[in-house]
This record gives sequence, C-alpha cells and structure tokens, in this order.
Amino acid sequence: MVKGGRGGSKKKATSRSAKAGLQFPVGRVHRHIKLGRYASRIGAGAPVYLAAVLEYMAAEVLELAGNAARDNKKSRIIPRHITLAVRNDEELNKFLGGVTVAQGGVLPNIHSVLLPKKSKKE
Repeated sequence: MVKGGRGGSKKKATSRSAKAGLQFPVGRVHRHIKLGRYASRIGAGAPVYLAAVLEYMAAEVLELAGNAARDNKKSRIIPRHITLAVRNDEELNKFLGGVTVAQGGVLPNIHSVLLPKKSKKE
C-alpha cells in the first residue's frame, strides 16, 4: 500500500515550463512576480505568458545578433553584435531606446556635413 497517495501509479513531475513548451522557467518568473509585490494575487497564466514573452524577446535579439556576428565573420556573439542587432532593427531600437549595452559601442555614422564636398567638373 502506498502511503499518503490514492493508491494509483506514481507520476513523474512535469515542470510548468515543459507543460507550456517553453525554455524559460515559469516557476522562477512566478516567484519573481510574487517577490516584486506587483499585486496581492497572481493568476496561474500570468507567469506562463510573461515567460513566453521573455523567451520570444531573447530569441529575437539572439537571432539578429547571430546574423551580425556572421556578417563580421565571427562564430561567437559579443556585446558589439547585440548593439548592432538592436540598433539596426526599428522596433527593437524603440523598445530598448534607453538601454546601454556595456562594451557595445555605437552605430557607425558620419554626419553628411562632415563628408568632403564633391567638386563640380564641367
């Protein structure tokens, strides 16, 4: 006889991330929402939704940064590639407008006034 159970078969514990088909940890997101005291009560779907959004955003940035790394003939993503990816994408640039990436640098840009004038040959 199994103690404390209904006498049925033992089931393997499945994480909420696995149930939702996510890589980001739903349980940890739920804990941080609770510890942040954003609300007195948190629904069961809220951490799943937030974890999914965070995973999507991370995947989007990593995809663009990977493309930037490949354009620079590198196999490893460095902060510079993240900056190039974010600043060259209109929506991500707006979303991360006030964010500074350490060791990221800036977009290469020379103001048109500073460029040498083209001489007119007639």
